[in-house]
This record gives sequence, structure tokens and C-alpha cells, in this order.
Amino acid sequence: MRMVDLIRKKRTGEEMTEPEIRYVVDGVVSGTIPDYQIAAWAMAVCFTGMTAAETARLTMAMANSGDVVDLSAIRGVKVDKHSTGGVGDKTTLILAPMVAACGVPVAKMSGRGLGHTGGTIDKLEAIAGFRTELSREAFFSQVNEIGVSVIGQSGNIAPADKKLYALRDVTGTVDSIPLIASSVMSKKIAAGADAILLDVKFGSGAFMKTAEEAIELAKAMVAIGTEVGRNTVAAITDMDQPLGRLIGNALEVREAIEILRGEGPADLRELCLELGSHMLVLGGRAGDAAEAREKLEQAIASGEALRKLGRLIAAQGGDPAVAERPELLPQAAARVTVAAAADGYVHGIDAEEIGVAAMRLGAGRAAKDDEIDYAVGIELLAKRGDRVRRGDAIAILHARADDGAAAEAREQVLGAYAFGAEPPAAQPLVYAVVSKDGVRR
Repeated sequence: MRMVDLIRKKRTGEEMTEPEIRYVVDGVVSGTIPDYQIAAWAMAVCFTGMTAAETARLTMAMANSGDVVDLSAIRGVKVDKHSTGGVGDKTTLILAPMVAACGVPVAKMSGRGLGHTGGTIDKLEAIAGFRTELSREAFFSQVNEIGVSVIGQSGNIAPADKKLYALRDVTGTVDSIPLIASSVMSKKIAAGADAILLDVKFGSGAFMKTAEEAIELAKAMVAIGTEVGRNTVAAITDMDQPLGRLIGNALEVREAIEILRGEGPADLRELCLELGSHMLVLGGRAGDAAEAREKLEQAIASGEALRKLGRLIAAQGGDPAVAERPELLPQAAARVTVAAAADGYVHGIDAEEIGVAAMRLGAGRAAKDDEIDYAVGIELLAKRGDRVRRGDAIAILHARADDGAAAEAREQVLGAYAFGAEPPAAQPLVYAVVSKDGVRR
């Protein structure tokens, strides 16, 4: 088998066999195929695409390129949840204890943030003492004992994907739906879940800018899950403005606690109830979304979801008092107010600009090895549909003392807001749901 022949085959749009795809993936991991040939093959995929079966073969080859976690030691149906990324997306911090409180075991492996999207692991590490690295045995034991654990992703999960993505990133071949879908699903499958819920974002703060693009990606990922025997559902959700009102690591933990108390912003609460309902149905704990939602609301109202968060924090070395007293979380030294420049209604908030501004303050990483400041971030006081007057505070920056970056971030946040004289048209938070049965809008 020669790589040049496989490049030609893909260039003409022919379907690759399982041994051919395995040859490519093995060559990526071992380094026996030169980068320029891998890049040429990826470009051919961008131009000619892949069939559903072909994409599934690529996914499984990448999933099997490193560690494959066997979760059979954990009792119950394990449902994994993955978000394609966004600004203010702290749903895992809410869903993990809330869903576990309803009897679905949550054995979650999450990542760190890079760029303007925050990572779940960084957020959890804002809790003093919280350990995100556990042995596999301790991970399994904790889930069996209390129903939930969230840890950092193993460095050897789908190594082929890591190498291929790094090459795609510098060769203009990131935006290929088969390559994106196989990248996401290879890690989810290697992590061992029985069922998978996908939160596919679209809008200014997401990789997919339109709902239709997000649906196409979701259909590809659901097809992969179905092909390899994983029950997979995808929700297409809005990221045209940040989710919730708090952006930044400790701030997002605080907002997650608010939701688990039955408080917090309506959009974040609604999305978590929607996603959590799918997880309960996938996990066999509810017959339909209405029954699932009722159980989730009861878990919040009874305090069981918040208590489950406290148990999760305690089990992984953190101070469980944080769940009741979020003021124990790191707090920034300075507050900088962003004021509206005109009267009107908020028509939009460019989520990506808000995310980049938070990164400037120190809440994210521009490069992989950058250190983050858990305390800093942005508090949005006005969101889409809110009416403001000139001079009203629309946001507060939580910044380091005497930080010159705050002045730049302030201008960036102000520029992210768009105003109009009339109220904007309502936009759905959940645009569609994609399953093996099709697209439900």
C-alpha cells in the first residue's frame, strides 16, 4: 500500500476501505507517513468528502489509536455529553451533578480551554484543592459510590486525532465536516460511553456560524454514533451571544451553583434542562423528555442536585463548602464598568469578541502553555432584548488590579454590543434536535 495511491483515490472521490484508512491513521501516529502527504490527503477529503461509512471507519481507527476506556465496571448506562464549544458554556458543571442526582452515572473526561472557549477542567480547578487527575480505579470507584466524577482527559486518548488536528490547523483543512465529526466522535467513543449527547453550537461564538452548518455536522456525528452502535442525539443550540451572564473560570462555577440552587439566568437553566432531559432518556431513567424534565426540576427543588455537587467536590479534594458559599471562590481585585454609549435595545452580543476580551483579562489561553487567572472574567448585565439608556452599566470586568489589559478589554466588550431602537426578534435557544430518526425543528 502506498500513500500516494490513497491520495489519488481520495482526490477522485472514491471510498476508502477500512484497511486503507487504518494504514493512514497508523502512519499519522507512527510518523512513517510524511506530513506533506497527510496534508495532501486531508485536503483531498476537504474537496471530495467522505461517506458515512467511510467517516465511521476513520473515527474508529482514530479511537483505537490509543487508550480505549472500558466503563463496564461502572453500574448503569453511561451517557457522555460533548459541547462543540462556546463562551460562558458551563453546562457540564450543572449537568454532571443534576443528572447524577436523577440516577444516571456521569463518568466525564473533559479538556482544558484554548483561545476564547473555556475548558471544564480549568473551571473546576478554580475550586481550591480540586483534583482533576485520578487513577482509573479511583475514577470508577467514585462514580459507583456517588454517581459522578469529572476528570481531565487522558493524554493517550485518540492520539491520531491530536496529531492530525495539529496538521489540519496549519494547512487550512480544519473546516471539513467528516474530519470535524471523526475528531469529536473518536474521543467520545474512546472514552467508553454507552450513549452520547452532543451540544452543537452555532453563531458568532461557535465554529459553525449558521444553524444549517451545525445541523450538517450533527447529522454526520449522529451517523457515526449509529454506525458504531452508540445511541447518539445532538441538540443544535444558540451561541450568537454568550451563555448565561458570567464568563471566566471561578465566575462560571459561581453561576453553575446559582442554577443548582434554582436561581441564575433563564437561558442557562433552560438549556441545562433541555440537555439533561436527553441524557435521562438516553440513560433509561425517563420514558420521554417531559418526564425527564420533571425529575430534573425536582432534583433542583429538593436540593439534591446541589448536594451532589458538594459530594463531587469533596470526593476530588476540594472544599465542599463552596457549593453553599460560592464567595469562597477566587475573586478579582478590581471591577471595571462598561457603560452603554446610547439608548436602545440590545440586539446582539458578539460572543467571540466577549470570549477574546475575557482571554485578554487572563481567563483563557492564547497559547497552550499560558497560565490562567481563575478570578478574572466578565459579567454581562444586559443581554439580547434588554432595554438600556446611555450611561447604564451593561457589563462589569472582573480584572487584576492596575491591569492595562482591562482598558483594551473594556473597549472590546463595548464594541461587541449591537443596539437598535426597537426590540429584536426572539431567537430560539434550541434550534433543532438531530437523532437517527432525522431532524426535529
